[in-house]
Amino acid sequence: MPRAGLSPAKVVEEAAALADETGWDNISLAAIAARCGVKLPSLYKHIASLEALRLEVSTLALRELATAMADAVLGKSGSDAVLALSAAYRGYALAHPGRYAGTVAAPTGEHQGQLEAAAAVLRVVEATLAGYGLTGDDAVDAARALRAALHGFVHLEINDAFGLPADIDRSYRRLVEGIDAAMASWV
Repeated sequence: MPRAGLSPAKVVEEAAALADETGWDNISLAAIAARCGVKLPSLYKHIASLEALRLEVSTLALRELATAMADAVLGKSGSDAVLALSAAYRGYALAHPGRYAGTVAAPTGEHQGQLEAAAAVLRVVEATLAGYGLTGDDAVDAARALRAALHGFVHLEINDAFGLPADIDRSYRRLVEGIDAAMASWV
């Protein structure tokens, strides 16, 4: 019989918290079982495998990221929207570095919820880019450029790879301002 209060959602929550504390690559079923106060075999009543758990955490993270970005850009367009989206993206990555790592790889198609959550992130990005008049292949190219720039910066920041004494917030703002200028003249 499953432990009272333990559910698949609770297992995913614990895995997401563990990822943020110790890193995406350190999610293990043994560690989650210990956090949940159950023996490893009991965990399988709530989750099928480590891969299934990672897909669930990725789905949770993508949903959270989509919500954060959508809330940030609501009622904004153009420069204001891309600045807000970028701030929300960075804020999420810094607050949840482990789960953020679960948002990086493209969905494999193995989990419908993950596909839907990734699509929600993309819709926010597409709506933001539409403010620059970008559609079709131009929008795809711009979305890839935006993601590459933002991810590169936050990945380096999360890993303490900026050793220079200059203000990191200023550097990020300048990066986003450069992206904004590029998007304005993309077509």
